[in-house]
Amino acid sequence: MWLERALQLAGLGQVGLALASTTFPVMLGWPAELAKLRPMLRRIFWIYAAYIFTFNLSFGVLSLARPQWLTDGTPLAAVVSGFIATYWGARLFCQLVFDRADMPHGLKYRFAEAALVSLFVYLTSVYVLAFLGNVRG
Repeated sequence: MWLERALQLAGLGQVGLALASTTFPVMLGWPAELAKLRPMLRRIFWIYAAYIFTFNLSFGVLSLARPQWLTDGTPLAAVVSGFIATYWGARLFCQLVFDRADMPHGLKYRFAEAALVSLFVYLTSVYVLAFLGNVRG
C-alpha cells in the first residue's frame, strides 16, 4: 500500500532527524548559551531535548517497522496517527511563526531550514492522511 510506504519514508526522515539532532548542541553553541542559565533551567532544557529526541526516534521506528499499525483502521491507529500529525503540525507552525531574528546566517543554515520545513510538511501530511484513512475506515 502506498500509504505504508509513505509512512516508512516518514519513519526514515524521523530517525534521520533524531540522529542529526545529536549534532545541534555543538553546531549551535548550546553549551556556551546554556552555561548562562541557572542549573535547574539547564536540566529542564536537557530533559525537554531528551523528550523530543525520544518522541522523534520512537515515531520513526514505529513508522519504519510497523506502518500497518498506523493504517489498520482501529481507534488506536486513528488516535496515534492523529497525535503524530498534531505533533508535526505544531512543530511546523513553530518553525514558521516564532521569531527568527537570531537565526544563524549562511547558505548551509538556509538549506538546513528549507530541508526541515520540507520534512515537517511531509510528516504532517502523511500522518494526517493516515489519520483520515483510519477515521473513514
